[in-house]
Formats: sequence, C-alpha cells, structure tokens
Amino acid sequence: MEKEYPNKSIEFVRAVAEDNQVALHTHQVWPGGDEYVTMDFFRCDESGKIVEHWDAIQSVPKETANGNAMY
Repeated sequence: MEKEYPNKSIEFVRAVAEDNQVALHTHQVWPGGDEYVTMDFFRCDESGKIVEHWDAIQSVPKETANGNAMY
C-alpha cells in the first residue's frame, strides 16, 4: 500500500500483545484527507508467523452523538 498511497499516514495509537495474539489500534489519514480509525487483530504461530488476520475500519466522524473523540 505504501507504493500505491505514498502520502498515507498511519499512527499506531495502541498495541496490545498477549500469548500469540496482537491487536493494533490506528489512526489513518489517506491522501485527500479522509481519516479512519482501524483495529487489526493477528494470531501468530509458534515461529511468530501471522496465520490469521481480522480488521475493522470506520471513518472518523466530524461530530459524534456523545461528544467523545474516537481516540
């Protein structure tokens, strides 16, 4: 994706690891200014190789109903 979107930025907000699982919470800004909050979940085998991946992505809204920020 770095080659396709060289001006995309990703800030790693949180990283949590336990046993063979890792979760990443990120803030992404794509070319054109679109912003997304993402969660990625990985499961690794005994050698550390990723064997499963799940993710969720949501646009960062201009305003929220409860007034809380996404981060």
